Amino acid sequence: MLSGVSIDRVCRDPHHWWPILTKTPCGVMRMPTETSHRPGDPISDPLSSPLAETLDVAAGVDLHMHSRASDGKLTPTELVDLCHVRGIRHMALTDHDTLDGVAEASERARSLGLKLLPAAELSCQWRGQGIHIVAMLPAGVSEGFTAGLGVLANARKARSREIAHRLEKIGLEDGLARARHEAGSERPLGRPDFAAALVTAGLVPDMPTAFKRYLGAGKRGDVKMHWPELATVVGWIRDSGGVAVIAHPLRYGMTRRKRDLLFTAFIEAGGEAAELVSGYQNPNATFDFARQLHFHGLYGSLGSDFHYPGGALAPGTISPPPRSHVVPVWRHPALADFATGGSAPSVTL
Repeated sequence: MLSGVSIDRVCRDPHHWWPILTKTPCGVMRMPTETSHRPGDPISDPLSSPLAETLDVAAGVDLHMHSRASDGKLTPTELVDLCHVRGIRHMALTDHDTLDGVAEASERARSLGLKLLPAAELSCQWRGQGIHIVAMLPAGVSEGFTAGLGVLANARKARSREIAHRLEKIGLEDGLARARHEAGSERPLGRPDFAAALVTAGLVPDMPTAFKRYLGAGKRGDVKMHWPELATVVGWIRDSGGVAVIAHPLRYGMTRRKRDLLFTAFIEAGGEAAELVSGYQNPNATFDFARQLHFHGLYGSLGSDFHYPGGALAPGTISPPPRSHVVPVWRHPALADFATGGSAPSVTL
């Protein structure tokens, strides 16, 4: 299914326009591309491989990845297959504002002996800035969470119309239809779809330029007025017995002081964790960030933010976490079964 796919070629990920701070393989924690089992064969004893007690020695885990259910390029089944090939034992599917791919991914993960944590990356705003929150949902979802996904789906539609309207002013005619063509399905649209439309229309040379000029933070196509507030989204997650995790905190361009304020508001709302490492990060910045997470008493998570094969990131490809006092998010009581390899609870999505 994945034959001929290159997964380690280092290049800039067009889904993310920010600079990659660590551009060489040195200092990058990569999962093995070959395992002792053949693709398609289940792991012989998944219960014998609980997650590590500390983040700095964690292996075989990736808690932030995307599939075709949002803006990824692989189907949920293909993503699980790729994780299996790369030696991932514990994973989370975190598509944007949807759980549509979780059932398919869970079925495939069970057949291969992988532990999959139901999750989603939810959009919100805090002080007028767009923030993403990973909802880890080991016990399923509440009616309030399901209703919240409906709110986000409507917000995403309204946002797409507004982005298309704004980009028409710089020459992207029929932008909504063009973005839908780039998406290739009826899934909710995201900024990468509009970036691809700009490239196809010849208005920019590549995806990074599209974000730098028109779709990045503070640019014409950066529309966040439709997202619910951070406290509201965290409330949906808490209502489901889940764990709220701030996604890629170092990528919001905040000062350390502003992150302190964000974390304070997040904790007051019931948030409990943040991603210590997301993809490639500067090691000095990560070391200081670990101290900040520990100060606030937040759990730490790890994830590649993988979207598609052939880019800079593959499942399990992250900069190495520093040794620190930050407690791994999988040591949260709600995630005990996921971390130890015990029997997964009955989850209703």
